[in-house]
Amino acid sequence: MLKVARHGFLFAVAICLFLAQPLMAAEGIKGNLVSVNWLENNLKSADVLILDASPAQMYAAQHIPGALSVDLFTYGGREVPVPDMEQRFQSWGISVGKKIVMYDRGAPMMATRLFYDLYYHGFPAKDLFILDGGLSKWQELGKAVTKDLTPAPQKGSFRITRMNEDARVRLPEFLTATGDQKNNALVEALDANWHYGELAFFDRPGHIPTGILLPSSDFYNPDKTFKTAEEIKRMLDYFGVKPEQRIYTYCGGGIAASVPFFTLKFMLNYPNVKLYSESEIGWLQDQRDLPYWTYDAPFLMREANWLKTWGGRMLRMYGVAQVSVLDVRPADAFNQGHVPFALNIPAEVFRSHVANPDKLAEILGPAGVNASHEAVVISGAGLTKESALAFVMLERLGQKKVSVLMDSLEKWAQPGFAVTKEATQVGPKKAPQDLSILPTTYPVNPRKDVIIADPKSTHGLYPKVFISSGRNVSAKPPEGAVIHVPYTDLLNADGRPKAAKDIWTLLAKAKVPRYAEIICFSDDPGEAAANYFILKLMGYPDVKVLMN
Repeated sequence: MLKVARHGFLFAVAICLFLAQPLMAAEGIKGNLVSVNWLENNLKSADVLILDASPAQMYAAQHIPGALSVDLFTYGGREVPVPDMEQRFQSWGISVGKKIVMYDRGAPMMATRLFYDLYYHGFPAKDLFILDGGLSKWQELGKAVTKDLTPAPQKGSFRITRMNEDARVRLPEFLTATGDQKNNALVEALDANWHYGELAFFDRPGHIPTGILLPSSDFYNPDKTFKTAEEIKRMLDYFGVKPEQRIYTYCGGGIAASVPFFTLKFMLNYPNVKLYSESEIGWLQDQRDLPYWTYDAPFLMREANWLKTWGGRMLRMYGVAQVSVLDVRPADAFNQGHVPFALNIPAEVFRSHVANPDKLAEILGPAGVNASHEAVVISGAGLTKESALAFVMLERLGQKKVSVLMDSLEKWAQPGFAVTKEATQVGPKKAPQDLSILPTTYPVNPRKDVIIADPKSTHGLYPKVFISSGRNVSAKPPEGAVIHVPYTDLLNADGRPKAAKDIWTLLAKAKVPRYAEIICFSDDPGEAAANYFILKLMGYPDVKVLMN
C-alpha cells in the first residue's frame, strides 16, 4: 500500500513538473520581448536562434556567445527580390518552429528593423523576439561576451509564401493620410534636430507634413530597455495618437521607424499600424516635389499672397471666400489704410473681454466675423502682443481656424496689392454683386484648454511647467516649475517667429520639456499669448495661457 502511495506521489510530482515546464520556459518572455536572464538560460537551446543586428565591426568587437552576425547594412536598405531574401533568411538558419531572438547594442532600431523584415516576409510573429535592453543590458548584468565568430548554421527551411502587406504602407496611401489627421496619424521616429531642420541630411531640411515627432529614443528607459506599455500609451495619448486611427511610422530611411512600429503593434496591440519603408527618402525623391515642413503648424502663419487670393475680391465675387480678416490696430491707424475687406476690431476689445467671452462673441458676430471661417489676424507687424491675444481669444471662443498675417502693410503693398481707406461694408447684400460682409450670430463654444484662471483647475497627462513669457519674470509667479522664455527671444525683428530650428535650440537650452502641461503666463496676457502661439506652431500639444 505504501509502495503504491509512494509511486502515486512521485507520479503526481512528475506531472506537476511537466505541467510547470511551459510556465518556466515563459518566464522572462513578455509578448515579443525576452529578458537577459531568459536568453542566458536558453543560449544553448536548439530551438533558439540568436541574431546580432549590429554593424559587422561591432559584432566582431564583442557579441553574445552563439549569436550570428546579421548586418542590416549588408542585407537591407533597398528593395530585395523575394528569392534573394528567402535565401538570406535560410543562410541564417531561419526555420519555422525556431524562436528567433534579435538584438543590437541597446535601445535597438537595427533589431526592430530586422524583426519587421522577418514579420513582413511572413515569419510567424509568435516566434519573433527582441532582447530587451540589447547587448548593453546583457553586459550591465555581467553576462559573458565573446569575439569568437559563430560557425555558419545549418541551412534553414523557411519559405516566403506570403507577405504581410498590411504591415507596409506605400506612398499613395501615405500621402493621402497626411491630409486626414482625424483618421490617420503619421509618427516620425527621428530626433528633433532633424524634424525642425537643424540637420539637413537631404536637399531640404524638415519633415513630412503633419508628421508627429516621437523620436525612437523616447520609447526607451535610461538602461535601454523598453518603457512599459502604459508609459508608451501615455506618450501617444499626449500627442493624440489613438488606437482607432490608421498609424503610419516613418523616419529618414525606414530603420528608426521600426521602433514605434514594433511598440505600437506588438507591445500595445494597436490594430492598424504600418511602416513606410521608403520614408523621407521616398517622399523627397517623388517627382511631384512634395511639400516639406520645418514648423509643425506653418498654416498658423499667413502671407500676403495667400490672403490676397483666399480673402480677396475674386473669390468673394464668386461667394466662395471663407476668410474673416481682423485688423486689431487702433481705429485711427486702420482708417489711414488697411487690407481690403478687413474688419477693424481693435486689440483693446479683446483685452477688455478676456474674462467675458460671451460679450466678445456679441461684438464679433455683428461686426462680420464668421466662426465657421478662418480668421486671419492683422497687426501690421507680424506676431505682436496684440495679434497673439486676439489669436488666443478666438481659439478660446471655438473659432474653426485662426492664423496671423506675418507681413506688414508695407510688404503687402510691395507687389502692388491694394491698400484702402474705405470702411469695409457689413450688412445685408443689396445686389448679387454686392461684396458686403454679412453679419452673423457668433456662437459661443468656449474651449477649456486654452485660457485658465486657476492652474489647479487642470490636470494634464504630464506635470505642469510654467513659462514666464515677458521680458522680465513676473513678480508673482505661480507655484511650481517656472522657466523664463521671453517671447521676444523667439521672434525676429519683423515680428516673424524665428526659424523652427532656432526656436527649438532656444527651447531646448531653456529646458522646456516636450512632455508637459505647459502654462504660459505674464503680467501682460498678450506676452503669454505670443508664447502660446509659438509653442503651438512648434507642435506642443498641451499649452495653455494663465489669465487671472
